[in-house]
Amino acid sequence: MGEERFGEFVLVRRHEEGHVAELVLDRPKAMNAVSTEMARSVAAACASLGGDEGVRVVVVTSTHERAFCVGADLKERNSFSDAELLRQRPVARAAYTGVLELPVPTIAAVHGFALGGGFELALSCDLIVADRTAVVGLPEVSVGVIPGGGGTQLLPRRVGAARASELIFTARRVEAEEARRLGLVDQLVEAGQDRAEALSLAARIAANSPVGLRAAKRALRLGQGLDLRAGLEVEDAAWRAVAFSGDRAEGVAAFNERRAPRWPPAV
Repeated sequence: MGEERFGEFVLVRRHEEGHVAELVLDRPKAMNAVSTEMARSVAAACASLGGDEGVRVVVVTSTHERAFCVGADLKERNSFSDAELLRQRPVARAAYTGVLELPVPTIAAVHGFALGGGFELALSCDLIVADRTAVVGLPEVSVGVIPGGGGTQLLPRRVGAARASELIFTARRVEAEEARRLGLVDQLVEAGQDRAEALSLAARIAANSPVGLRAAKRALRLGQGLDLRAGLEVEDAAWRAVAFSGDRAEGVAAFNERRAPRWPPAV
């Protein structure tokens, strides 16, 4: 397993087998609160992962035993002038969009608190695996702001406008069982099993065509919010990107020869 540090608070682990990488939130003394430095590191790690053709799936994990991420570093924010807060805004946005725009399937492994910007990091992933200790929510209006890492746009896409409105307007925290019932998380596992299950899921996904995975994610993301006709055009463009690739030829050959595919190396 190869490891690479991005600043003090973010670690990337590239698993030697399976083409899976972990983006590890590693600021345990602050329960992974996202400071300016940490935001820069998340963005840099995402840029590195997005450009690595050998990575087929990314799993976002946490080293803190009681939290995935508690959101923005409000202690740091408390010291900001208005001008400093304005300068910090694009840095913070780059962290969330970095995760959101990863070109490969992305899974959040959530345990403990995933609040505010922490939950927005999870929402920026394609799938969320949570354990029974998870507590999620977007409490920003309770401290005089609004979700600013994509929450007002990503949450309604998951659970619908009315449900998202209730959760954002009340700023309430949602425990694991209800979160699964409402669709705030996709899979619920026993306490302490979120990382292991997310990595297992990632391995199953990564066994598939790397070209197909990227194209399927692109079609899913770009098609959101479009009418059906426009969405089908997005799908057709993604299909064409795969249909004449080496992956398609190998996948069809492997199926007919009743063997596991040997995907061509990325070029």
